[in-house]
Amino acid sequence: MKNPWVIIGIVTIVLFGGAFLISSNSAKQANEGVVVQDQVKGNKEASVELVKYSDLQCPSCAQAAMVVDDILERHGDSIKFEYRHFPFLSNASAQAALAAEAAGQQGKFYEMHDMIFQNQAEWSGGAAANTFFAKYAEEIGLDMDQYRRHLGSSVLRDRIQSQFNGGREIGVTGTPTFFLNGERLVYETYEQFEAQIVAAISGDAVNDEVEAEGGVAPGLETDIKFGI
Repeated sequence: MKNPWVIIGIVTIVLFGGAFLISSNSAKQANEGVVVQDQVKGNKEASVELVKYSDLQCPSCAQAAMVVDDILERHGDSIKFEYRHFPFLSNASAQAALAAEAAGQQGKFYEMHDMIFQNQAEWSGGAAANTFFAKYAEEIGLDMDQYRRHLGSSVLRDRIQSQFNGGREIGVTGTPTFFLNGERLVYETYEQFEAQIVAAISGDAVNDEVEAEGGVAPGLETDIKFGI
């Protein structure tokens, strides 16, 4: 009779080997067809670049998204806007970022981005955020098999983590945080926010009075504020 421990050892090796192969194949399938890409809108060739570090679970980010849409409607021909992930509120934040990136693989990053922000109150307080994201994915017409496969993509997860790490390296500590041509924007009102972008588009220098007032330009005072 053979040593039972030898048999158990052989069976264990076979099982672990099989599990490893299944896991490797699953990871390979999840990354199949994935293309790493910047999430840009506006004029991709514009010399003025507005970058937003954002968390899809952040209420201020949802508000800022509407501000960005308005800015692009006014000045979109002159601005390259890029969304970058900075999910720091919870695991649901990271799931939301991955859902948006998975949608982006089908050319619908911003459609998913908008759905997630618009329905933030619905999914952000629960434990089954991915169930809601799947519903949004169906509503915007994604290939659901491809979407679910890409949710498991290590390439997309690494992309999100890379953007988060990159944000930390340049001093991002909260969301939303905006950079205009590489310089962090400081503002209190919509008017201040837009004025700095318009100045960048026109090539004007920042008004000395704005700097002296701590970023508040004369005549731009308003009660409208967004972001933290």
